[in-house]
Amino acid sequence: MTLYLVATPIGNLGDMTQRALDTLQEADIVLCEDTRRSGLLIHQAGMKKQLVSFHEHNEDRKTPAVLDWLREGKKVALLSDAGTPLVSDPGFKLVREALAGDLPVVALPGASSILVALVQSGLPPYPFTFLGYPPKTSGKRLAFYTQYRDLPHTIVLFATPHALVAQIEEIIEVFGDRPCYVGRELTKLHEENFRGPLSTAAAHFAAKPSIKGELVMVVGRSMPPTAG
Repeated sequence: MTLYLVATPIGNLGDMTQRALDTLQEADIVLCEDTRRSGLLIHQAGMKKQLVSFHEHNEDRKTPAVLDWLREGKKVALLSDAGTPLVSDPGFKLVREALAGDLPVVALPGASSILVALVQSGLPPYPFTFLGYPPKTSGKRLAFYTQYRDLPHTIVLFATPHALVAQIEEIIEVFGDRPCYVGRELTKLHEENFRGPLSTAAAHFAAKPSIKGELVMVVGRSMPPTAG
């Protein structure tokens, strides 16, 4: 009768913890953002499990059934495609409803691209603010970034390959040319780590014929003006 939030690797399968594997082995039902992707992970671990699709488009509809399974005493594991569930992934509504119903929720620590990027960026690791994915259109992104322009925190956000250069240029327009880090395909075979000014990052990625993969950006914090 427990909902388990199980972190999965963001690339390197060696990052799957033994506790996560044990929890999946004991689970009666596994909720998957993508049953094909999670099914492959579970198959590689030598397990056969009841997989149930659970993503942003059906979370509202399926949450009541999941709550019923929990009330019946079932152990339910929630997996996102990669990394830690709920972080820019479905599951928050389910967790909120489970807790409201006094049903136990247990989060298993594990891989997170946010923390990987933050700690290897070389930028101050705390305080930091995670912004998730910015809006899809330029005008909305500019307004979005403006909210955080004067925040004295290191900022972590996701980026999309087709809009990466535009996103960097927009951040420069709002924040100025701060130090940054861009991590691409973290923990995977073709991992790339860029560190330098935002302006240099824009030029670096603009020169590439194409940009592919998962991207995480870290941007240096706003610094108070010096007395003069």
